[in-house]
Amino acid sequence: MEYMSKFDYLDLDGRLLQLLLAVVEAGSVTGAAQRLGVTQSAVSHLLDKLRGITGDPLFVKSGRGIVATQRAEELAVQARELLASMERFARWGGAGDFEPARWQTTFTIAANDFQRDVLLPPLMARLRAHAPGVVLRVIPSDIPSLEMLRNEHCQLVISPRPPDGADILQKRLFEDSYRVFYDPEQRAAPQTKAEYLAAEHITVVYEPRRALDLDQWLLTRGVQRNFRVLVPGFAGLPSFIRGSQLLATAPGLLQAHLLRGLASAVVPLPCPSMPMYLIWHLRHQHDPAHRWLRAELEAVVAPALTQTEPLS
Repeated sequence: MEYMSKFDYLDLDGRLLQLLLAVVEAGSVTGAAQRLGVTQSAVSHLLDKLRGITGDPLFVKSGRGIVATQRAEELAVQARELLASMERFARWGGAGDFEPARWQTTFTIAANDFQRDVLLPPLMARLRAHAPGVVLRVIPSDIPSLEMLRNEHCQLVISPRPPDGADILQKRLFEDSYRVFYDPEQRAAPQTKAEYLAAEHITVVYEPRRALDLDQWLLTRGVQRNFRVLVPGFAGLPSFIRGSQLLATAPGLLQAHLLRGLASAVVPLPCPSMPMYLIWHLRHQHDPAHRWLRAELEAVVAPALTQTEPLS
């Protein structure tokens, strides 16, 4: 079936661009309809309109779902940029002053479970108080890529691993020390390097099979541990540690969050600290709303770290 462009480009509007992104990201008409709060028939109707404008099928069937065509993927990149520009246009009043209380948007932050649980709940509390129209969307950062920010999959990344790019900016938020976590009902803390290496360990490996920086750092220095379990995030550690003699070497701040209830001790051998960075694209460097939200996030760091400081 061929699609001819029968409409003027002025037929485009923000809702059509938003629809395109929703279907691309959800991978289904149903998922897009749920995300946008409309019916599936409404999504299908608007997709037909988009196909007429672009002259492309945009999506093709794949198994029980649909996948975006190459053209749709390319248009999605442009759609994100256009929506961001439209939002900035609507936000800037006559004097160009930014008012958080009037900000209406969905702001996407990429963060894995550690930084998500430590920093984002207090950030959401500040948004409720000062920018109630902002919806906070959180997606996994895994190993952050340049494309996440360049293609506007998210507006901020919080990660210990900033991607390297001339158009990517970063700011160090804090550093955390690693600790050894264990079930005190099953074993005592390892007191020596020999006890530590003789134990069985559990660790986090992000996709696609990327180990923690700490694990790579130790391995390059000849520290070979016996890993019995590999999980895709820190949230997977507690259920394996409880009732076992497994050790997990993880950021100490998790003592008050994902690893609450487990015992921890100092790692009985030299290891580096773990830095945490706030990362964004150059296009947002001087955007008033983006600058405001970055400042709000920085403001929650010190209180969050004070409240979650682990016992020595």
